[in-house]
Amino acid sequence: MSEKTVNKQTSDESHHKDYAYWVKLAAISSSSVALLLVVIKFYAWLVSDSSAMLASTTDSILDLFASVMNIVILRFALAPADKEHKFGHGKAESLAGLVQAAFVLGSALLLIFNGVERVINPQVIVHSEVAIWVTIIAIVLTLVLVIFQRFVIKKTGSIVINADALHYQSDLLLNLGVLAAIILSQGIWLQADGVFTIAVALYLLFGAGQIIYQSVYQLMDHELNDDEVAQITAIILAHEHTLGLHELRTRQSGAQRFIQFHLELNDSLSLLEAHSIGDDIEQEICQALAPCEVFIHHDPSSVVPEELK
Repeated sequence: MSEKTVNKQTSDESHHKDYAYWVKLAAISSSSVALLLVVIKFYAWLVSDSSAMLASTTDSILDLFASVMNIVILRFALAPADKEHKFGHGKAESLAGLVQAAFVLGSALLLIFNGVERVINPQVIVHSEVAIWVTIIAIVLTLVLVIFQRFVIKKTGSIVINADALHYQSDLLLNLGVLAAIILSQGIWLQADGVFTIAVALYLLFGAGQIIYQSVYQLMDHELNDDEVAQITAIILAHEHTLGLHELRTRQSGAQRFIQFHLELNDSLSLLEAHSIGDDIEQEICQALAPCEVFIHHDPSSVVPEELK
């Protein structure tokens, strides 16, 4: 095994471990926060009988379910490639995103029904001070979690953590809305409790749509973004022996990127020289976009159709 191959494997393993560490830590953190929020919000709902607080509690229960499911899914998604899954298990992340979206859609519809009922039959919220303090605590905890999740997403690009972060980002607005609804429902605007419940449900529907889009985006083997494709092309063309390239194809599965292309080289190069050039280009691409796998087809320039040059 060549030194370049060993270096590539070492680099990929290092990136994989780093990716696994951060996404697991983010999943455990979100599960812990969600569990705490469910407990305190459920208590506040029992005490106050606020429809908006029920909506907030329901959202936190969904977040807890999604975060726990993420821990389970990530154990599978982060498993290395095996005999039955030679391209790895990264697409499990996208499937998890779709499952999350389905539960969010269902809960949003239930909240709409509950909100409409409270608009038609408004009620004064009792023990509102408990609901207010619980909501403030929820805002602080959620803000800290979202900041950490954004950090992890920047490091890993994980679609599961990104989907999870969408829930908690919506929670910030949700909790602010709940706070306003509780205050307004104290004789100022009784229907505020139901109206904000409906608003939360509509926001959840929007968030579910975003999760579905991102999940399907990866499941359909969409090309890498324009910046990454341009970076790959620049690396290939920068090599002194490269005469051109064609049929560049890219996709992403979980953290892993897959890149393949035809490399146009001079006819006079030996097979060993062409192989060495391909190794150099592969190593540069992997350093720039790790973890990734690069598949190169070496083409003598004379056999490349004119329309592809």
